[in-house]
Amino acid sequence: MYTCEFGIIDKIDQGKKYYEYEPEKYDCVYIDCDIVLDWWEVGLNQVKTYIGVGFEREFYGIDVDGVSLIPPESLSVFEKIVESDPRTKEDQSLKELLKKIKKAKEENKYMICFGV
Repeated sequence: MYTCEFGIIDKIDQGKKYYEYEPEKYDCVYIDCDIVLDWWEVGLNQVKTYIGVGFEREFYGIDVDGVSLIPPESLSVFEKIVESDPRTKEDQSLKELLKKIKKAKEENKYMICFGV
């Protein structure tokens, strides 16, 4: 199983390149990449993100092959996508992801996703 790993960036640095694989640093939760790919069907492609190599690379969706940065203004849409997935009621990792999204929203922080 391939996973996408989601965490919260405590302090964003607009000049930093976020391409190093550091899931422990961001206390990531691991989600099956197939689930993340399923979310494209329900609007993930509408979630504004940035490619981890810099903020000049705007993207829409999650780059499952690289690093994505999810800005605070995109978290409400991302939260709705995760909440609407029926698997969230049973899957512990999806419940944890939802908690992380809510925390990032409350604290106005960026999230990071490490793809495959």
